[in-house]
Amino acid sequence: MNKPLRRVAIFCGLLVLALLVRVNWVQFVQAEELSTDSNNRRVAIGRYSQERGDIIVDGKPITGHRETTGSDFKFKRTYKNGPMWAPVTGRASQAFGANQLEELYDGILTGDDDRLFFNRTLDMITGKEKKGGQVVTTLNAKAQKAAFKGLGSKKGAAVALDPKTGAILALASTPSYDPSSFAGNGADDEKAWVKLNKDKDKPMVNRALRETYPPGSTFKVVTAAAALENGVVDDIDANTKSPLPWQLPLSSRNLENEGNIPCENATLRDALRVSCNTVFGKLGDDVGRDKMVEQAEKFGFNKEVFTPVRADKSVYDDKMDRPGNALSSIGQFNTATTPLQMAMVASAVANDGKLMEPYMVDELRARNLTKVEQHTPKEMSRPLKPENAQKLQDMMETVVQDGTGKNAQIPGTTVGGKTGTAQHGVDNSEKPYAWFISYAKTDNGSPVAVAVVVEDGSANRDDISGGGLAAPIARNIMEAVVNDDK
Repeated sequence: MNKPLRRVAIFCGLLVLALLVRVNWVQFVQAEELSTDSNNRRVAIGRYSQERGDIIVDGKPITGHRETTGSDFKFKRTYKNGPMWAPVTGRASQAFGANQLEELYDGILTGDDDRLFFNRTLDMITGKEKKGGQVVTTLNAKAQKAAFKGLGSKKGAAVALDPKTGAILALASTPSYDPSSFAGNGADDEKAWVKLNKDKDKPMVNRALRETYPPGSTFKVVTAAAALENGVVDDIDANTKSPLPWQLPLSSRNLENEGNIPCENATLRDALRVSCNTVFGKLGDDVGRDKMVEQAEKFGFNKEVFTPVRADKSVYDDKMDRPGNALSSIGQFNTATTPLQMAMVASAVANDGKLMEPYMVDELRARNLTKVEQHTPKEMSRPLKPENAQKLQDMMETVVQDGTGKNAQIPGTTVGGKTGTAQHGVDNSEKPYAWFISYAKTDNGSPVAVAVVVEDGSANRDDISGGGLAAPIARNIMEAVVNDDK
């Protein structure tokens, strides 16, 4: 072969080699990136060409699908009682994407998860159309209905947990929205999306997981736990050394109580029963900031929680001064918490001091209902020794029997709880938040712990209280679970 021909042959060989390298690079290295590219419409068309799997509550689907018209996307998502379940399911929209369970388990619901490879292969061999699997939740439909109905037209949130396992039984947030209203990609979907995003009440914010509030007097349960765990208090029925008035440390300001209540040297039981700021502010100061931070973190503060949907971290400041710590010990200053976090506090107390990791998905299934994954309950921490948890149970049960939480009483069932009316706005200028945390106890232990927060801007300021607004909602949720557990 002469020299010019050899050069041409070598050049052509290099071109073929470059082509082979490029083809393999695209097929194997860039395959996933290209298949998930938002501009790859073929992927989107394929995604919506089949029926999406369902999210299950109590054995029944709370999601569905229907065929569309005037679009190359064949199926779109539908929701049953969409506003009630939106805080659980999230959305799956052709135009605006997915979030929460719809996003986290998208692979299972579309059938594209690697764990469904065998099922996909079998369906291909047998000629069945591709279809997604199921996400089976831990939610209790009756408890969810009680929470959503109880909150009604008020802003707020409610969370119910099974203290023994950490399973989420109810997760409600109001005002809410219907994910079906923008599940497609048409003009009506865009109009609904824009309207929801402009709504000043923020209906698409999951208040149960993503909103933090000052916890008010419900945080006194954490302070009581810290006092018991650190030996500041041993006997819950012995008088505390709590003067009235009590002056904040390093300050000329006195810490005030709500009304003329018997707080001077009150026992820990009575202080929780009538909600004495002076007693718990002093206890927080006696325990000290670092030990208070340690106790709060044992309950889950200062870190995000994954249910698997992410919940914002609740905050107990680890750098504040002594007055700040005293105020934080009664749920004021800059202490902030999600409703989920306060349900975790009540849950740990009810479960004799053991805090279980909260979760809302029990199992994942293929389309033929075979299990792909089964959740195993996990212990998260032990905020309290069993004997101290039982002392705190005794105190919280007194709150409901003969204190500020009487509206949570359930005939034939032991209920423990704590009310809270949290300050809101600069110098408490806004209407306060109403809180209630609680648990119910039967002969078989405690099947449910609850936290409810209500932002009721329409109520008269003097009518806003945890016992008045939040406790009845918590009672109805607990009653739904207890009756379902029989």
